[in-house]
Amino acid sequence: MGYITVKNERELDMILLGRVTIDFNPVDYYKPLSESITFKKYLGGSPANIAVGMARLGKKIGFIGKVSDDPFGDFVTGYFEKEGIDISHISRCRKGEKLGLTFTEILSETASSILMYRDQIADLKLHVDDVEEEYIKRSKALLISGTALAQSPSREAALKAAILAKKNHTRIIYDIDYRPYNWKDQDEMSVYSSMIAQNSDIILGSREEFDRTERLIGTDGTDEQTAGYWHGQGARIVVIKHGKEGSSAYTQDGHHYSVKPFPVKMLKSFGGDSYAAAFLYGILEGWEMDECLEFGSASAALLVASHGCSEDMPSAEKIKAFILECKEKYGEILTSI
Repeated sequence: MGYITVKNERELDMILLGRVTIDFNPVDYYKPLSESITFKKYLGGSPANIAVGMARLGKKIGFIGKVSDDPFGDFVTGYFEKEGIDISHISRCRKGEKLGLTFTEILSETASSILMYRDQIADLKLHVDDVEEEYIKRSKALLISGTALAQSPSREAALKAAILAKKNHTRIIYDIDYRPYNWKDQDEMSVYSSMIAQNSDIILGSREEFDRTERLIGTDGTDEQTAGYWHGQGARIVVIKHGKEGSSAYTQDGHHYSVKPFPVKMLKSFGGDSYAAAFLYGILEGWEMDECLEFGSASAALLVASHGCSEDMPSAEKIKAFILECKEKYGEILTSI
């Protein structure tokens, strides 16, 4: 079923805009970060992870972003090229700004946290001049990450991209992706987050992220009212994630779909970027909503069982095999309407 229509003749399936970082995940996990000694380096940042995830699923992906003019910037562009992601609109910072660094603390299977270094950060130096209308017109969809709205000039660049996407019938996907580090205060986050959400076709976020976005709007904090409000603003699909309790999708035609997490032995407690990549893949493929949710949930399960994020994004074949294996073991129905 086509929940959104796209310009199928366009060469790119999706362009993503926003954060690229370097992740350092401990090899000696299940101990405090202060006691971890050995780390493995990965490409990170939510939109970057989603870009890799969708490329692994066979979609043609582009990226708009800013990276450091140093070996870590080389690592990012080289990694994207290896994955088949178009890097023609990734540019270098020239004033010494660096990629953000994210250190992961894995205390147990269910307790993970991150420590971010995000001062003088390259991704937030994205400028309106870095966003070109002709590039936006080449894609079926544009995903904007909420962290791109946290500071200028990246904030204006993201708003420009949304305006151009709307003008050219490029579908807008908003991943709220709230990170407190670069926001001035909660009201500022609500102002700019709601501006993008009001112009989006698909909105994805956790219950907490929707609450922060709706801070100045005054919804009652229930999923139903959240979905109803954003549908009233024009959103076609609203996805609300509840972690280990599962997730729900609300469609503009009034239907509600939910998915339970797939049973898996976890290594870490976050896999939301893999969920987003697989869910959006299903949407672009024209699948039914319960299939999209199931695919996203299965992909997230595979990621929480692995050490990295971008490096461990699964293929479509691996996700499908995992779903079949789980259904044979635990039962046919993992989703409910």
